Amino acid sequence: MGVKFKGTMINPVEVQVEHEAGNQIMTMAPKDNGGDGSRFSPTDLCTASLGVCMTTIMGMYARDHKIPLEGITFELEKIMSAAPRRIAAIRGTVWIRSSCSEAELARIVDAGRHCPVALSLHPDLKQEITFVRRD
Repeated sequence: MGVKFKGTMINPVEVQVEHEAGNQIMTMAPKDNGGDGSRFSPTDLCTASLGVCMTTIMGMYARDHKIPLEGITFELEKIMSAAPRRIAAIRGTVWIRSSCSEAELARIVDAGRHCPVALSLHPDLKQEITFVRRD
């Protein structure tokens, strides 16, 4: 079973998207592509989705394996290429607060690196993500 979304163009650079549960988001083209950059662009959402997916999968892995996990934060940067216009790289850091062993931490990180979004992105898109234990 899939999840359905509805989208409506508000103007050439703005789109409203609705999740089947009723939640809505608005997108805006970036400044360098005719928008004002005031909201997430489609490629911003892709980048944010990677961070959210890694965090969610790592949290669920820790929960399911009873590994102590106090929190996860991330900062990601989207790097665009001009020709063709696409995301060339996503760079950033994921900080993991946990009193777990090094082996458990490695398993949590591996789960994050293999989240559904990470596995769905084209292999040419460089995922340069550093995972750091934060006390």
